[in-house]
Amino acid sequence: MKHRLKFTREQRQTRTAFIMLLPALAFLAVLIAYPLLKVIHDAFSHVHLINKSMTGFAGLANFQKVISDEHFGQAIRNTIVWTVFSVLGEFLMGMTTAVLLNQKYKGRGIFRTFIFIPWLVPIVVAGMTWDWLLNPEFGLVNYILQSFHLVKQPINFLGDIKYAMGTVIFVNIWRSFPYYTISFLSAMQSIPGELTEAAAIDGAGAIKRFFKVTLPQLRSVSLVIVFIHIIWTAINFDFIWVMTEGGPNYATETLPLMIYRYSMKTFDVGAASALSTMMFTVMTILFVFYYKKRVKISEDTN
Repeated sequence: MKHRLKFTREQRQTRTAFIMLLPALAFLAVLIAYPLLKVIHDAFSHVHLINKSMTGFAGLANFQKVISDEHFGQAIRNTIVWTVFSVLGEFLMGMTTAVLLNQKYKGRGIFRTFIFIPWLVPIVVAGMTWDWLLNPEFGLVNYILQSFHLVKQPINFLGDIKYAMGTVIFVNIWRSFPYYTISFLSAMQSIPGELTEAAAIDGAGAIKRFFKVTLPQLRSVSLVIVFIHIIWTAINFDFIWVMTEGGPNYATETLPLMIYRYSMKTFDVGAASALSTMMFTVMTILFVFYYKKRVKISEDTN
């Protein structure tokens, strides 16, 4: 006589939940897990899009090729500068605008609406628009600067090594800071009014209330949003590519653009995968740091 296996209600619920998650797990496996493992595999292999004779195990040759690249050091510096100053500028602008939009004044809703417009503009559209505005021959920015006699001759913002990196960072801050504004504004509105009122009764001014009451309450959201944008900015490709393509003379080439150069210009997928693996390792280390910091903040809050 056959005995049917009997499952408890909890086991049936677990089984049902697993079955419902199978499509999502398959989706993640196909679009994330497999490409990631393929990149790691190619990093230690000879893979070339044109020369099919380049096959087999490469060991650390691809990593050595990347590290010995004459532009590798500059790409690392550019990536750090691009990421640090972009995130710092976005944070400061986002915090400032969030504080201003959190005040009570007439027309506040209109300002809240307009300040989110840069974030809604697609990256390609924003980059091409600013490329036109900053054009040294017919750009509006140079026209205004010359009209007010602030400069004697047009400035080639995107074609001059002195200005290129600072310009793309500025445009990136302009487009991204509304995301910070939204996040900080939402967090500020959830702060109990009693805390601010108590600080005001104790004689704390607006600046002191911000640093003693508001800012500590924003630690959690600040950590999350800064970490997310560090990752987003460090791996960003399209914004710099649309505006400068890594030029002039590699002045704005970051590691993602270097990966593109290896894979799509020299067709060396092995070297591109090696550099991608290196970046993935650094991002993993940053995630571990973020996770530990996040746990510490949660423990302090509880």
